[in-house]
Amino acid sequence: MRIPAIVSTVLAVGALLSPAASAERPVWFTSWAQSQQNLAPVTLHDQSMRMITHLSQGGSAVRIRVQNTFGTRPLTVGRTTVALSTGGAAVDVTRDVTFGGRGTVTIPAGGEVWSDRTALNTGPGTDLAVSMHVAGDVVPGRHEGAFRENYLTPAGSGEHTTDKGAAYTQTVQSTYLVSAVDVVNPRLRGTVVPFGSSVVDGVGSTNCGPGCTELGTNKRWTDVLARRIVTSPGPQLAVANAGISGTTSAVCPNTPAPAVGLDALSRLERDVLALHGVTDVIYYYGTNDLANGCSATDIITSYRTVFDRLRKAGIAVHVTPITPRPGYSDQNNLDRHAVNEFVRRGGDCSNTCASVQDFDQVLKDPVRPNSINPRYDTGDGVHTNIVGQQAIADYIALEDLA
Repeated sequence: MRIPAIVSTVLAVGALLSPAASAERPVWFTSWAQSQQNLAPVTLHDQSMRMITHLSQGGSAVRIRVQNTFGTRPLTVGRTTVALSTGGAAVDVTRDVTFGGRGTVTIPAGGEVWSDRTALNTGPGTDLAVSMHVAGDVVPGRHEGAFRENYLTPAGSGEHTTDKGAAYTQTVQSTYLVSAVDVVNPRLRGTVVPFGSSVVDGVGSTNCGPGCTELGTNKRWTDVLARRIVTSPGPQLAVANAGISGTTSAVCPNTPAPAVGLDALSRLERDVLALHGVTDVIYYYGTNDLANGCSATDIITSYRTVFDRLRKAGIAVHVTPITPRPGYSDQNNLDRHAVNEFVRRGGDCSNTCASVQDFDQVLKDPVRPNSINPRYDTGDGVHTNIVGQQAIADYIALEDLA
């Protein structure tokens, strides 16, 4: 299978592969991602931020993607460093990051930038700290749910990107500006991108039972999948999460305002095809489509359109049937059944995908199949706890990937 190296940027800076190298196999693979979804409800003023990114695979060098996708004016990022996290806001030795050979970069409204290559040895499961200084007033783009703490210095405190950690006295549970990390690793065969809504994003992955929470322990099913791949004897793949809570596959009539414009086709180029070394997509949508007024026909039409784009890019598509949700109407369940029959028919999504990953069979309550098994339920009837996240990841057949 061809491994694409598709880059879609308004502002593209940094080292890219030569034509000869890309014709063989890329050495850059996206090892971590969190898709930008809106602007943060804060204004940063002359301060530094430290975002902790959890790499699925390591390598000999890194580069980062910084986005201003939802910004309304140019964004200037000053000094940027990367370092191995040693816990909390603390870091090991920092390395400077450059953009086109420069220590600062200005990203236009709606734009993005990839950094230059920075030599740094990392491994699977490395927590990489990305520290950035912004001068003046900046409203950063963000991914809302980091499911861990990230760190800021106080407003007006200036540049602290090489600080060992003490300067970072404020915490946030979103990820600002940085949206992807690539690694150099020619041993990797590709990058798997789980693409979907909140169950992909990781809602429920900190829920370890009544009165218990695990913030920052990386228990999303996508994290567990990455660890399974690392310990397997098969092809080594990176995993880059492209989930955004509340989103849909199709454009649905009752979509809440925060998710408008974030349907699968609208963000496919930015959040999947712009990543590097992508060989596989695990497509996990549908629950919000039904809840927001889309019919089976709407959903299947969106599936066919997205799958066609991915297949033309040489990317294998692995689809899960729509999983249970107790709030569905009778019509919703009829539509869910129709979509799931399309997905399962022949085991290949009616010749539009490479495999079916039947998470519906994993999660459904054997007594009430339109509900989640109580053992996996966070309590909202929609999302799975840590036990359920593990069950989803364990179900995936690794031999279907790459």
